[in-house]
Order: sequence, then C-alpha cells, then structure tokens
Amino acid sequence: MTDAAFEHVLRRDRAVVAVALAAVTALAWGYVLWFTVAVSADMPDMAMPGMDIGAMMAPALKPWSAAQFAFMFAMWAAMMVGMMTPSAAPMILIYARVGREARRQGKPFAATGWFAAGYLLAWAGFALIATSAQWALERAALLTPMMASASNVFGGVILIAAGLYQWTPLKDVCLRQCQTPLLFIHRHGGVRRDPFGALSLGLRHGGYCVGCCWVLMALLFVGGVMNLLWIAALTVLVLSEKLVPSGRLISRIAGIGFAAAGAWLFIGAWAAART
Repeated sequence: MTDAAFEHVLRRDRAVVAVALAAVTALAWGYVLWFTVAVSADMPDMAMPGMDIGAMMAPALKPWSAAQFAFMFAMWAAMMVGMMTPSAAPMILIYARVGREARRQGKPFAATGWFAAGYLLAWAGFALIATSAQWALERAALLTPMMASASNVFGGVILIAAGLYQWTPLKDVCLRQCQTPLLFIHRHGGVRRDPFGALSLGLRHGGYCVGCCWVLMALLFVGGVMNLLWIAALTVLVLSEKLVPSGRLISRIAGIGFAAAGAWLFIGAWAAART
C-alpha cells in the first residue's frame, strides 16, 4: 500500500469504526429479536439442538442444563451489546481519533478494537451475573415464563431500589466518566500503545458504565426481559443520560418515576392482600 493510500485509510478510520459499531449493534438486536420471537411463539425447532425453550422458561421446574445456561448467557450478552454499544460509540470514536493522531506523530498505539473489546468484556461479565440472577429468580418462582416480575412486591423493591440509586454519589461518579470521553482518556493515561493496555482501559471504561447502568438493566426483570418495547425504552434512557447535556437531570427525574412506580406496586400488593 502506498503512503497516499495509507493516509487515505487513516482519514476514514472513524467512518470504518462507526460502521463496525453499527453492524455489531444491528447483529445484537437481531439476535435479541430472534430470541424473543422464538420464546414468544414457543418454537423448539429454533432453539439449540435438543433444547425445549418452553420448558426452559418454566420457573422452578428443574435446574438449567449447562447448554441452557449458555443459551441464556448468549441472550443477555447480545442484549447488553445492543443496548450499550450506541452509548459507548462517542467514546470509541474519540479513542480512534486520538489514536490516529498519535500514529501520525509516529507514536505506536494499539488498535481501537482492543479498547472496544475491553468495554464489551465488562458487559459480558455483567451478562454472566444477570444470567445467574435470572436462574435464581426463576427457581424462586419470582419470574413469569416471559421473564417479567411475577410479584408486585418483588417488582416494587427493584423499582424503588433503582429510583434511589439514580440519586446516589456512585451514580454521579460513574455517569461523569461516561459523559466526558476525552477527559476519561486523559485521566487514565491516554491512548495505550500495547493491546493489553488498550483492553484494560476499555475494561475500566466498561466498569464505570456498568456502575452507571446496572440498576437500569435490573429493571428488565420488572418489565420483562423479552419485552422489546421495555428494552428499547431503557436503551433510550441510557443514551439520554450519557449524551444529552442535561443527562444528570434526566437520570434523577427517571429515579423519581421509578420510585413512584415501585410505591404504586406496593400499594397494589397491599390492597390485594386485604381483599
């Protein structure tokens, strides 16, 4: 490749990264949609060989097999990629731009893909925790076959906890790290020259993102893990918190709404118990 051609590629590297992120997001949402349709229609022929989706969704009947756990983990991992990659795109694109400038100055640096992989690795860890939580909740008969809350009390607890967390200092700290991508890179040592360093930096950024949004992801157990409208609504909220200048205000208003909804569920459960 000639120097001129190489420079042409460098000028378009952000476009390449943006297209790659869009493709990853689309594939993740496509998998979630496929999974939702398969579960809703109870179509075992679309599942893994020998796996009965309907049986897997029935709570408290029998422990999951290793294949079933892996299948659910893949669903959670794909959902996290689909929901979180759009909000991480500005950070990844800035990383690519800073890296390009470093390369133009003759300073070696690790490819942007390593940073993005570290970010997604953090959410893969969360997906593992979420899968384990789902298994435990289904065994306790707290989830419906569509993976939504089967108890107003349980749903109320999660909603109120989510509402309170939106007002905590930890939420503030993590959200600030997500809202200022360029400052995040500078605060944590800049663009890394080695792949492991870039992976670690992406993992750290993903950790802050998990700290910011984990409670919002827990709300999937209230509205339904297979409820596409609920998933989309939470995705929009995450994007608004991180990308809109008044994101902190949006976060706190949402917290008030979550707490109020949780209180409403408690009132409903109390009224039902008295009748």
